[in-house]
Amino acid sequence: MTDSSRSIVTNQVGPHRDLARRIGRATAFALRKPVAEHTREAFDRARYWRKARPAVPLILDAGCGVGLSTRRLAEHYPEQSIIGIDRSADRLSRDHGALPDNALLVRADLVDFWRLALADGWQPARHYLLYPNPYPKAAHLKVRWHGHPVFPAILALGGRLEVRSNWRLYVEEFALGVSQVTGRRVEVQAHAVGAGETALTPFEQKYHDSGQPLWRLVVALPHTPELMPTQAYPTEI
Repeated sequence: MTDSSRSIVTNQVGPHRDLARRIGRATAFALRKPVAEHTREAFDRARYWRKARPAVPLILDAGCGVGLSTRRLAEHYPEQSIIGIDRSADRLSRDHGALPDNALLVRADLVDFWRLALADGWQPARHYLLYPNPYPKAAHLKVRWHGHPVFPAILALGGRLEVRSNWRLYVEEFALGVSQVTGRRVEVQAHAVGAGETALTPFEQKYHDSGQPLWRLVVALPHTPELMPTQAYPTEI
């Protein structure tokens, strides 16, 4: 081992007991959070960038961190456009060399960016959620992506959605959420770095070097904007 990292510590022993209720609420009531101005500006810039590549398939790298995964995806898919999105200006400012011509990094709130992309008719060919913050305490379910009101928008965008984590339970909960919303059964798979496959993110490499098991789900989803509810929440959440 060349590195070490702490394993996930959680007070959950299985999928959160409130998961189905929260997902049901997200599919019944529309999220009315105002879109942040900096995200609207970032989205406009991304939309303008895409207009120069009108017939090129799109890949979204959601929560791209320092942008290494965006670069590696751009190198692996040179005929596609890759947009990496992260909320941290500091992470995005790290110097990892010039971006490939088919890649763009934007600073944005993902909750807002996903909704703007869906409203604008974006249909990514691939959509990555690589090692999102697992928020392992049971009390934090509502800030995991599958426990957040934006979850239907993630699925409605469609494409080949891939989620990776070093916490199996996170991926299992996400898979349960996909099944609840779409009716599709999704299998959680072990994922190994090596044997010709390079880690996409620094976290993935770090966890692999520490000997931690890695997990992922992959599901092909249709573009289904009708998944988005229109009824407003009856109360604040």
